[in-house]
Amino acid sequence: MEARDYIQLEEQFGAHNYKPLDVVLSRGQGVWVWDVSGTRYLDCLSAYSAVNQGHCHPRILEALIDQARRLTLTSRAFRNDQLGLFYQELCELTRSHSVLPMNSGAEAVETVIKTVRKWAYQVKGVPEDQAEIIVCADNFHGRTITIVGFSTDEGSRAGFGPFTPGFRIIPFGDAGALEAAITPHTAGFLVEPIQGEAGVILPPDGFLKQAREICTRNRVVLILDEIQTGLGRTGKLLAEEHEGIEADLSLIGKALSGGFYPVSAVLSNTEVMSVLHPGEHGSTFGGNPLACAVARMALRVLREEGMIENAARMGEYFLAGLRAIPSPRIREVRGRGLMIGLELWPDAGGARPYCLQLKEKGMLCKDTHSHTIRIAPPLVITRETVDWALEQITAVLGAGE
Repeated sequence: MEARDYIQLEEQFGAHNYKPLDVVLSRGQGVWVWDVSGTRYLDCLSAYSAVNQGHCHPRILEALIDQARRLTLTSRAFRNDQLGLFYQELCELTRSHSVLPMNSGAEAVETVIKTVRKWAYQVKGVPEDQAEIIVCADNFHGRTITIVGFSTDEGSRAGFGPFTPGFRIIPFGDAGALEAAITPHTAGFLVEPIQGEAGVILPPDGFLKQAREICTRNRVVLILDEIQTGLGRTGKLLAEEHEGIEADLSLIGKALSGGFYPVSAVLSNTEVMSVLHPGEHGSTFGGNPLACAVARMALRVLREEGMIENAARMGEYFLAGLRAIPSPRIREVRGRGLMIGLELWPDAGGARPYCLQLKEKGMLCKDTHSHTIRIAPPLVITRETVDWALEQITAVLGAGE
């Protein structure tokens, strides 16, 4: 079969809820992927940071196969020999007190909403059914009905109401607005350290530290959604480390399995998680032995193979190279580590045409919010490959085109 045959099958039998680039991938290794005709591409999306460790990392693959031969699923009705080890290793690595495992990022967000609301009623004393959670404009936390209900992206919301109440929206990065939005009913503040889907938007320096102080002073649970920013993407294990803070609850996922299996988790540094009791929340697959074994190895290779440090070095180098490109089309280059946004001027014609041109040169990038190209390769990228990528981007966006 050729690429057009696979595309036709998708179009004929699949729901049309995505608009992917028309490349049909069949193999991946490290930072590279190959399509069905054998053409090689540099993956500059990393499955939205789910393959930070690189495609088909051999040690994670070995852990997956080994565990799959022994035991894959028990449900949480019984214990398994991987879950406790996963808890211990993850808590020691992230300095957390407890872990609640789930499968997808959206499930982790839903879990934290439930948990923080219950904490507000049982511990803080908020009247039943009146808890509020503050979120930020242009957020992206997932696709469930509750989550899209507090999105400000009309494309995510239109036609899906009615929505779950209990959320207040403030501008991203505005500490004054956060303080002003807090009421006696405020249970938590849910925020991304860097807004990925919004176009790799960084808050002002010091914002997270200010948010930590405001939440502490007002007895509000600080929740950091590190599903994209966490596990090395920004050059630190967690993005909160750039400002030297600790969230009360942190959400991780995506790279928690190195792209092999859906795994997410809520990390708790406070007593908040203690409000949950048996039968009040769970998941058939959450914490299954296959997921735990894969996640344990995914975390191990991040540490042992220096991927987090490499993300810091290569991110700094990549950002400097992008900022040096002479181009009337580039409005701003921003990012941290290997989480990079290349924003174009509105009159450049949108980001997607340039993503298509980059595809022809062997790079797979993702357009977001019309005018921004997201660049987020696996954390194993080398300086030589970054140089090659800069050459392709210069050829497409440089002044000579």
